[in-house]
Amino acid sequence: VWMKPDRMLAYKVSAQDIVDALRKENVEAAPGKTGESSGRNAQVLQYVLRYTGKFSQPSQYGDIVIRANNDGSVLRVKDVADVEFGSITYGMASKTDGRYSASIELKQRPGSNAREVIQNVKAKMAELKKSMFPPGMDYNFAYDVSRFLDASVHEVVRTLFEAFILVFIVVFIFLQDFRSTLIPALAVPVALIGTLCFMQLMGFSINLLTLFALVLAIGIVVDNAIVVVEAVHVKMTEEHLPALEATIAAMKEISGAVIAITLVMSAVFVPVAFLSGPAGVFYRQFSLTLAVAIVISGINALTLTPALCGLLLRHSPKRKKNLLHRFYGAFNRGYNKTEKAYMRLVGFTAGRQLVTLAFMVAFFAATWGISTVLPGGFIPTEDQGMIYVNVATPPGSTVERTEKVLEQIEKIANRMPAVENVSTLSGYSLVTEVEGASFGMAMINLKSWDERKESVNEVIHDLEEKTRNIADANIELLPPPPVPGFGNSSGFELRILDKTGTGNLQRTATVTNNLIAALKKDKAFSTVFTDFDPSFPQYLIHIDQDMAAKQGVSVENAMDNLQMLLGSFYATNFIRFEQMYKVMVQAYPGFRTKPDDILNLYVKNDKGEMVQYSNFTTLEKVYGPEQLTRYNMYNSALVTGDAAPGHSSGEAIEKVEKIAKEKLPRGFTYEWSGITREQVLSGNQAIYIFIICLVFVYLILSGQYESFLLPLPVILFLPAGVFGAFAGLKMLGLDNNIYAQVALIMLIGLLGKNAILIVEFAILRRKEGHSILEAAKQGAASRLRPILMTSFAFIAGLIPLCVASGAGSIGNRSIGTAAAFGMLSGTIFGVILIPGLYVIFASLHEGKKGKHPEPEPLAEEIAHDIYDHPRKPAH
Repeated sequence: VWMKPDRMLAYKVSAQDIVDALRKENVEAAPGKTGESSGRNAQVLQYVLRYTGKFSQPSQYGDIVIRANNDGSVLRVKDVADVEFGSITYGMASKTDGRYSASIELKQRPGSNAREVIQNVKAKMAELKKSMFPPGMDYNFAYDVSRFLDASVHEVVRTLFEAFILVFIVVFIFLQDFRSTLIPALAVPVALIGTLCFMQLMGFSINLLTLFALVLAIGIVVDNAIVVVEAVHVKMTEEHLPALEATIAAMKEISGAVIAITLVMSAVFVPVAFLSGPAGVFYRQFSLTLAVAIVISGINALTLTPALCGLLLRHSPKRKKNLLHRFYGAFNRGYNKTEKAYMRLVGFTAGRQLVTLAFMVAFFAATWGISTVLPGGFIPTEDQGMIYVNVATPPGSTVERTEKVLEQIEKIANRMPAVENVSTLSGYSLVTEVEGASFGMAMINLKSWDERKESVNEVIHDLEEKTRNIADANIELLPPPPVPGFGNSSGFELRILDKTGTGNLQRTATVTNNLIAALKKDKAFSTVFTDFDPSFPQYLIHIDQDMAAKQGVSVENAMDNLQMLLGSFYATNFIRFEQMYKVMVQAYPGFRTKPDDILNLYVKNDKGEMVQYSNFTTLEKVYGPEQLTRYNMYNSALVTGDAAPGHSSGEAIEKVEKIAKEKLPRGFTYEWSGITREQVLSGNQAIYIFIICLVFVYLILSGQYESFLLPLPVILFLPAGVFGAFAGLKMLGLDNNIYAQVALIMLIGLLGKNAILIVEFAILRRKEGHSILEAAKQGAASRLRPILMTSFAFIAGLIPLCVASGAGSIGNRSIGTAAAFGMLSGTIFGVILIPGLYVIFASLHEGKKGKHPEPEPLAEEIAHDIYDHPRKPAH
């Protein structure tokens, strides 16, 4: 309803009169049923009365009566206003590839399935186009999260199959028999299918985290099966036992180790299941998925795998030598030489405690040293195939001026081969989510990853170069946030807080701009900006209350009238196209174009007379922000930025904290917001998690070995693996983000498995009467082959993650590199350190116990009860 103040003056009608008329006449009522009865048993006559209800046509609103005059005439809305069916606001302009469009943003509810929601939306849009869209109208998806999700999932699923093939090849090379290789291979689908069942029970979905866990599980779940098969092979080869007897004999020896490995590897992930916050979500889904897979693989190793060994394994007949058998011979000769050299090395290091201690101290120091230079991060910014553009034109600019800037950006972007489409929205800020004529945003949708060669960062750099010549606008290009809901873009967010209590917004702006200028001088930042600007032209209304009272006008009535005339007012609603719409009342734009137009407007006083605002109102030109935001009850300015290529988010946070301490004056401080706040709050959480996991492993092994000293060799060699993980991340230019930290937690269990195998067999050899040093040497040598086999199989399964590209590649490379390099380093140096550490702590243990023979671990007793079942005569 476009009110005409000149006609309103002529008819002495106020804005409130029009609103009251709209509300009274546009009602929706159902009088119900009525009737009458002429006697107790007489027929009751009922009538249904209905009312026409809410209006739906502009002409109906124009005919609404405002008042009846004494001469019998009536004053209608159309006499003082025009009524039209149109947009609720014209303060924004939406375009797609240069054509006007209606932008609709959809956000899924918490707990819903993103892929399912998007599929339903796409199906509904296709249905609407077919049934309702007029000819020539089409739709597109400016931002489709499912593209990144589907591409990422596809990459990880492909990695899943590649990892399985590589693991199969490595196991086949070591076992050199298809039947033997088939047994660990069968453990993979059994464990994965069982894990999927438990994921369903725990309410987990198929996402990047759980898929990462399944990829890594392939290399882990074969470990126990490989240990069993290799032990059976040794019995069949050295003692020439049949498959069934060899299996029973082998299980008596290794069941304790299998149980210990399973308990340790699964217990590592228990503490992280209780974490909260975003980090807790990452750790929980990943860790519980892996823990379930490991437990199932342990059960397989004690049940299914021995049964398959008894059924499938055969003594290899002599065959003619072909190329494959020549390769086996060369491989075995090379391995035998390696094993002999390894035993000599173990004899040298394990027999000299100072050498072992020096190695251990060196790895502790190296791990601490590299951790200080390795950049830290949180959730890495992935190439999601989307670029956000935030535009800010000078204060006081019109929507049309902002729209022209966005048109130039759209034309430049559409000429780039990597761009698929561009959607723009003038009058809205992407970063602060504020409506304003001088704000604008664009969403540049890139082609799929297999259709373009450029990464999102390369496209952003190219766009920055080509848009530098666009004047009178501040243009920022950013990738989307790594986690939707935590901020509106990637990078970091902080709020500058004014705690002086003065409310001086100009000083807040000066302090903020000085901080941004200092940050831009540092090479660690690619972009730093703020949309806080208190220089928007505004007018302050001064009302002379004495004069207003003399005119019979209250301040409340005057302000309410201005609200309706200038700012629009929601009067009532109506139904059309089976949808509810609002009826808005506002003065024609021609009556509110200039500031002085306000003084020419009228308000009705208590006597029903029209009083001009100029009689009691004056205007003062001032400057202020478009929107004033508070953070923790203080006036604040939002600062957004991103780290430069080669620098991590952790580095950026440290630089901001350092520069802010130097540049922020007394009374001003800062607070982190968005996902940066979560990163800062998580702090050194990974270190505490690491320590808790080590405590869990230590307590389990203490119960396993009935000693507080023998588990220490398993714990103290772990820095060798952590050093390798950190070194790999540093060499490949990756940071210590949440994916890498998850890999480190996993390494505790994987490397602990190697140590358990050596220590467990050293304990067995010690019980047989060998010296501590000789037990360490024989335990290390006898377990070297399965350790190398399982470790190399796991590393082979990680190769596809280490070289990943496309969607989700940063997360793939982070978790793959940390796990692969950590496993490689921990295996190579661990097989040297562990025997020496065992000698040290076994000597201390026996010294405390008076050199009495060690009791048999509980797991060994269980194993003998299970597998040692001599036949007895029936009674």
